[in-house]
Amino acid sequence: MIMPDMDSRAHPQQRQFNPYTENGGTILAIAGYSIQTRYAPKVFRLTDRAVLAVNGFAADGNMFVKKVKQRLEWYRHAHAKDMPLRAIARLIQTMLYARRFFPYYVYNILGGIEEDGTGAVYSFDPVGSYEREACRAAGAAQSLVQPFLDNQIYFKNQQAAQGTSHPSHLPLETVLSIVIDSFTSATERHIEVGDGLEIFIALAKGRTLQGMESIRGLQELTVTEEGERLFVMRRDLKKD
Repeated sequence: MIMPDMDSRAHPQQRQFNPYTENGGTILAIAGYSIQTRYAPKVFRLTDRAVLAVNGFAADGNMFVKKVKQRLEWYRHAHAKDMPLRAIARLIQTMLYARRFFPYYVYNILGGIEEDGTGAVYSFDPVGSYEREACRAAGAAQSLVQPFLDNQIYFKNQQAAQGTSHPSHLPLETVLSIVIDSFTSATERHIEVGDGLEIFIALAKGRTLQGMESIRGLQELTVTEEGERLFVMRRDLKKD
C-alpha cells in the first residue's frame, strides 16, 4: 500500500478544467467603406401628378417601386384614369403594412398634387405608418437635412420681425434654393450622400415657372389635360 506524501497534504493543490488555450499568432484588419454607386436614382415618377422617393435597402426599394407601379397600372386600366395622390398614399400604406412581419426596409416619401390642386407630401416608415407633412427628409443625412428644413420651412427657432409674420407659402425659387443648399451641405459632410441631385417639380393648374425658365438642367416631363406640369432638374453636387 502506497502512503500519500505528507508534504502534498500540507500544501493544497488547485485543479481546474479550461477548454481554451492560447496558441499564439497575430491578426490585423483595416476597415474602409463600400459605396456601390454615387448616382443611383432615388425618385421615381408614378403618375403625371405624383412622384415617390425611396431610401433604404436598394433591392427592397426597387422591388417596392415596381409593385406600386404595377398596382397603379391595374387601376389605370380599370378606371381609365390615374389614381389620386391621397389614394396612392393609402395604397402604399396598405402594401407596407401587409409586409409588417417581414417588411420592406425602405423609407418612402410621396409628393405630388392633390385633386383640389394643393401640393402634398406623405412620409412613410417601413411598416406603413404615414403622415401628411409640409416637408420631410429621410436617409443617411436625415439628421443633417431635417433640422435645416425645420428652420427654413417651418421657421422653428426663428422670430419674425416686429409687426410681421412668417410666410405661409414660400416662392418656388426660394424652395429650390433651400433644397440645393441642404443637399450641398449634406454631401460635404456625409460620405454616403451621392454626388448627383435630382429634383422633381410638380406644378398645379394655372401655376407658372415664376422666372425659372433660365434654370440650368430643367426639363419638362409631362403635361396633363387639366394643366398640371411635371419637371425634373438634375445637377452635380460638390466633388472632393
